[in-house]
Amino acid sequence: MKEKIWLSSPHMGGTEKKYVQEAFDSNWIAPLGPNVDGFEKDLEKYLKNDVKVAALSSGTGAIHLALIQLGIKANDTVLCQSMTFSASANPITYLGANPIFIDSEMDTWNMDPELLENAIKAEIINRHKPKAIILVHLYGMPAKLDEIMAIANKYSIPVIEDAAEALGSKYKGHMCGTFGDFGILSFNGNKIITTSGGGALVSHDQKTKEQTVFLSTQARDQAPHYQHSKIGYNYRMSNIVAGIGRGQMEVLKERVTQRRKNFAYYKKQLRDLPITFHPEPKETYSNRWLTTILTESYETREKVRLALEKENIESRPLWKPMHLQPVFTNVKTYLNGHSEKLFENGLCLPSGSNLTEYQLDRTINIIKKTYQV
Repeated sequence: MKEKIWLSSPHMGGTEKKYVQEAFDSNWIAPLGPNVDGFEKDLEKYLKNDVKVAALSSGTGAIHLALIQLGIKANDTVLCQSMTFSASANPITYLGANPIFIDSEMDTWNMDPELLENAIKAEIINRHKPKAIILVHLYGMPAKLDEIMAIANKYSIPVIEDAAEALGSKYKGHMCGTFGDFGILSFNGNKIITTSGGGALVSHDQKTKEQTVFLSTQARDQAPHYQHSKIGYNYRMSNIVAGIGRGQMEVLKERVTQRRKNFAYYKKQLRDLPITFHPEPKETYSNRWLTTILTESYETREKVRLALEKENIESRPLWKPMHLQPVFTNVKTYLNGHSEKLFENGLCLPSGSNLTEYQLDRTINIIKKTYQV
């Protein structure tokens, strides 16, 4: 069998073992310690804008804690981008709240501001003013933040900015994850940097960060015994995992550069084919976490995907929109048809920062051959 080419595999920088070894040597194995503090400070310095970061066990947990701190309760409504991974929407249901899905625009493939405002107006008329908005920077591409934030401010609705795929992406020079009331980061194994698993919640003041840490460590009150006045969660990142993150932060800029080079190489080599690449509008800077394309039809997309699969090359259709997921069959959605089109025709190509030129060429040649048949 030919060598496997992965969609986006972990890529170590070399210093991760040093931080992990320090945790073992000092016996800081518990979910706290100098690596956690150091990782949070590294992220805060990188994101700038005077943000505060709490390192957690997952991006999903970060969304859950953001919703809790925004006071979301049972039967509340939360507006969420439909074109995303299920982890963006699932925490809404943890609280018994109701998601409402918003379709995409085609400039960035993210939440459509016009549909967003239509949904807000309609829900206010129905006396169910939404309590929060969850927007996503799909595949690292910044959403239309100016428009979305203006609408959110107009109706006084807080924003959770899901930047799980967008660490290193910028909008008008500012880092994604710093615009909303809360920002979400993910360090899953396939992300631009990884801690094997993990995430973070970004906020704008120390008090909110402290509340995040409190809730993520079982909400234990200040007492000599175990006392709890609130429901807490086991969401804190461990000192071992954070050590991997500290090493990964040292190579984050290189990882973004390499992912963008992958995209540019694909675009140049496939320029003569009837393929559309994920656009990067003016004043946005994508980390190009995954290089994504649109073919002219579902049939063509499957032809390319299956040809790559036959050669042991991993690719993947774009996210299946939330409103098409069986678990969300009866959820209200504001549609324009764009996300369904993206799902039907779109494909993610191998994009890891550790891909060799040979592996990229092997992938490109299979795609070209598919179009020649």
